[in-house]
Amino acid sequence: METLETYESATIKALVNQREGEIKLGEQVALFSGWEQLKNSSVKFVLLGIPEDIGVRANHGIAGAASAWIPALKALLNIQSTAFFSGKELMILGHFNFEVPKSSGISELENAVAAIDEAVYPVIQKIIEAGKTPIIIGGGHNNAYPILKGCAMGSEKPMNALNIDAHADLRPVQGRHSGNGFSYALQHGYLERYAIFGLHQNYNNSAILKEIAENPKISAVFFDELLSNGLSYAEALKPLIADFSNETGLEIDLDCIENVLSSAFTPSGFQINDIRRIILQLKKKFAYMHVCEGAIQMADGRTSIGTAKSIAYLISDFIKAQSLLFTEESI
Repeated sequence: METLETYESATIKALVNQREGEIKLGEQVALFSGWEQLKNSSVKFVLLGIPEDIGVRANHGIAGAASAWIPALKALLNIQSTAFFSGKELMILGHFNFEVPKSSGISELENAVAAIDEAVYPVIQKIIEAGKTPIIIGGGHNNAYPILKGCAMGSEKPMNALNIDAHADLRPVQGRHSGNGFSYALQHGYLERYAIFGLHQNYNNSAILKEIAENPKISAVFFDELLSNGLSYAEALKPLIADFSNETGLEIDLDCIENVLSSAFTPSGFQINDIRRIILQLKKKFAYMHVCEGAIQMADGRTSIGTAKSIAYLISDFIKAQSLLFTEESI
């Protein structure tokens, strides 16, 4: 775990724009000081950053996903602390520091992703064993695999996953990258049921479509179908996970949202408010949330400051919705 960097209070304070008469989330959140402290803490949610795009590059994508973590963290910490979301529900664990391979060869990048897997899953496992809900900001979608592995090992049973994504990430188990995290999780027994919502017919190959059609563990709703059937997104999604009995993780790949900067930027997809409605209306308890593939700055020069605030909205919505479910359970 030598790659995990935790934060001092001064580090968090430097990210908060303090203003007289106001309290920001960053002034209320808890900071990590040890696994026993986490276990005994009253917080329910733990925030972790995986700022890397090695997996994206290994999948022949454009680097940039490593740039989202700090701006997204700053955007989140500067939300107003109110009765809706005080910040006391959340602990900031920290982020991983991964060395970028000197060589840009695919095999070297794939080996680096495999090393990332080995660093990430034990941390996720410890969060789950402490009885908390991890919220992870990526990073590439390759990290779905170690997150699912860590959750499965922490709960001692395979996971289910709901992935809101334009791509299924079911490429062959042949070298680790951002396009095969769910393939690895299925093959290694960490993923029991896999539901994909919002797939684009144009950007999933025939082999992947065949796997979705033939594998009873996988189900999908295509974005193309959503455009024609007239159902609300929440209504169309509920049957997809209605019989999920195992613990379920929520994956949101930002390349499914129109005009959000990512390696697989799309001009056609969900609006940010569509995803917010899904999170707030679904009323489904999730074991974790993973927001990935978004970027502030791409290697090809494109930039967008809006990505950070989009991530902050999704995380705050998730915590509000899940906190309400925790409250209803205790009544």
